[in-house]
Amino acid sequence: MRPTAALPPLLAAALAAVTLTACGGGSGSDPDTVKVSFKQSTDNSVKVMDTYLADIKKQFEKANPGKKVEFVPIKAPDSEYYTKLQQMLRSPKTAPDLVYEDTFLINSDITSGYLKPLDPYLAKWRDWDQFIDTAKAAAKGEDGRTYGVPDGTDTRGLWFDKGVFAKAGLPSDWQPKTWDDVLDAARTIKKKVPGVTPLNVYTGKPAGEAATMQGFEMLLYGTGDGTADPLYDKASRKWIAGGKGFRDALAFVETVYKEKLGPDVSDALDPNFGTRVRGELLPEGKLGIDLDGSWLPQDWLEGSGHEWPEWSEKLGLAHMPTQNGQAPGKVSMSGGWTWAIPAKAGNPDLAFEFVKTMQTKANAQKWYIANSGISVREDVAADPAYVDAQPGIKFFTDLVASTHYRPAYPAYPKVSTAIQEAMEGVTTGDVSVEDAAKAYDEELKSATDGQVIEK
Repeated sequence: MRPTAALPPLLAAALAAVTLTACGGGSGSDPDTVKVSFKQSTDNSVKVMDTYLADIKKQFEKANPGKKVEFVPIKAPDSEYYTKLQQMLRSPKTAPDLVYEDTFLINSDITSGYLKPLDPYLAKWRDWDQFIDTAKAAAKGEDGRTYGVPDGTDTRGLWFDKGVFAKAGLPSDWQPKTWDDVLDAARTIKKKVPGVTPLNVYTGKPAGEAATMQGFEMLLYGTGDGTADPLYDKASRKWIAGGKGFRDALAFVETVYKEKLGPDVSDALDPNFGTRVRGELLPEGKLGIDLDGSWLPQDWLEGSGHEWPEWSEKLGLAHMPTQNGQAPGKVSMSGGWTWAIPAKAGNPDLAFEFVKTMQTKANAQKWYIANSGISVREDVAADPAYVDAQPGIKFFTDLVASTHYRPAYPAYPKVSTAIQEAMEGVTTGDVSVEDAAKAYDEELKSATDGQVIEK
């Protein structure tokens, strides 16, 4: 979900990581070298993560004479990144010393025994007290131990093109109150501004977790009263079958694509469509409304390869409304990424020292700003330099108060895939909402070993 890009010296290492060749030693082959693996963007012009990590490498090697940092990037879309990362973690020959873990996957990797608990390190690290509790919880296993250090969080909302809205006769301070308001605005754009995609909602298996989280869950979590999780019941520790809210969310997706309010289905099901949205459609004024995340501006900053300094003047921001405008009136989902140490890492102590270098207040603040991320450190969040660093940060930070977090239990990745399949069926028109929901219920039972209830 956060694009990064290649530096030429990293290419060979990336290929080695992806092909998982058995030749050579594992991460522990050199006790003085820490191997760091992360997600690299499929868009070669975006170098946010690379630039940041290159600076951390210099700091680390200067502070630790004789120690070296080797990057092992994985260049792939989100869904492929997760698969390749898990392949690497299975063997000490391919496991890096430090990996970039999406919070939605971390419990699955914990259950599989791929990650090392960090509690002994965290107990001696003074900066850990600066991290907010919700961020800490996202990196905890069901055993109560912590397996990752969060590097920020995110929220989601509606980005809209003010120029397109002006042509359509829509207000520049647009704030929809219901789902129907969103659809009506898209219909108006379709009618009055030809050649523009009215509304983007990520969908289907190729989009991976972007479809589940930016798309479906932003709808599903707006169908109730905001007090109960519509996917997982904590009291019974069971997953919830697709009820009316689930079907209503699918019906919204069906409407977007059936009425041709969204991108062409072939584009929507392209795994690299998100890169096009950020790099082409929004900067070129070809997309009216985009249901998306807080991190988009990182693609448009100086040195990003897609510089767009006018974005804050050209684009507006609106909350995603609840289905019928019921309290609390707006919806957001939050996730984020963590740095974790594989169970089979050869140099775990050195890896945590690298984490500590990344997570000084100054370095953490630099990363949040470069990455258009939301701070999970209280000291950074209170710093005016962070708040004033970029337009939109306050809007997305304020959403934290009303945001939701995925039930990131071990079964969640399979549940997410089942949601994507249901979305894809109604997007292509091959499956009705009712049949897609029934198929989801069957997949849910399989994914959770029958731990399902109806509500």
